[in-house]
Amino acid sequence: MIVSDFQSTLQSLDPFPVLGKSYSLEDYTPLDLSVNNKDLECVNVSSADNLEAFIWNHMKHNNAKVAFGGYIEKRGIYNRSSHFNQQNPDLERNIHLGLDLWIEANAPIYAPLDGEIHSFKNNTNYGDYGPTLILKHQIENYRFYTLYGHLSIESLENKNVGDQILKGEEIATLGTAEVNGDYAPHLHFQLIKDIQDFYGDYPGVSNQQDLEFYKSNCPDPNLFLNLV
Repeated sequence: MIVSDFQSTLQSLDPFPVLGKSYSLEDYTPLDLSVNNKDLECVNVSSADNLEAFIWNHMKHNNAKVAFGGYIEKRGIYNRSSHFNQQNPDLERNIHLGLDLWIEANAPIYAPLDGEIHSFKNNTNYGDYGPTLILKHQIENYRFYTLYGHLSIESLENKNVGDQILKGEEIATLGTAEVNGDYAPHLHFQLIKDIQDFYGDYPGVSNQQDLEFYKSNCPDPNLFLNLV
């Protein structure tokens, strides 16, 4: 695999854990929510409660406190929402561009690096991010952005664009299904090289047609978080 200079820079960083330092690597377990996972065939993935039960059973079975995964994963959980569906199957958005960290609602979220608030917004479409925060970072010659989706409403209070954020600072808490787009509680964490003209939002799910662009613009967050 060819590693770009930007990817090498990401791999050289020592980020603060976005869920805090109370979790060790042994507390995390991988989670497959792809269309290829046969275990999901008997789960109503359109139901936040049913999906949450599946995820927590998976975590219990693996003696874990956090489940993670989903980068470039083709999922069926978006079929329920017109926000992602198109009449043309080539344009259906069902390939996940971030890394999901599944953990209980109200869990605190921390800034992995120094940065500043780029934007924030409550994206209220059914199946969307809900409350969302985007930070801007400058490392060496690279400017890039980190996106935090499915937050609590309170996470957007007392925020201002341009506010300086310190590495390790608590920046948000996770929301419940009632506010986070109707999902089991989790953090959608995404790296973005070029934010384009987006404000408080950026596509977190791609169609097949646009996938190569988004894979280039949104590198694997595990280059940064080092969970595996």
